Amino acid sequence: MPSTDWRSPAAYAHAKSISAAGFAWEYLRRDDDYRRDFHRMRRLQRLDGDAQTAFAERWGLRFPGGPSSSRRPGRTVLEVVAAA
Repeated sequence: MPSTDWRSPAAYAHAKSISAAGFAWEYLRRDDDYRRDFHRMRRLQRLDGDAQTAFAERWGLRFPGGPSSSRRPGRTVLEVVAAA
């Protein structure tokens, strides 16, 4: 998760030029329930398709190309998506 101070007005300078999806991500990543779910998913020992589907449906997320398209060994889909 990002480490910038989201309360700082300077942290929003880019908001005028981001897409709707980018704006939605800026909002979602600040939600305490989402952050808890995200960290719970990261703690899973291995990728659980049912858990990933439930997470995606709860938060309205999509993982283009499916879980294997952008994965590197030792990384979860959520790490790849969160890093993007």
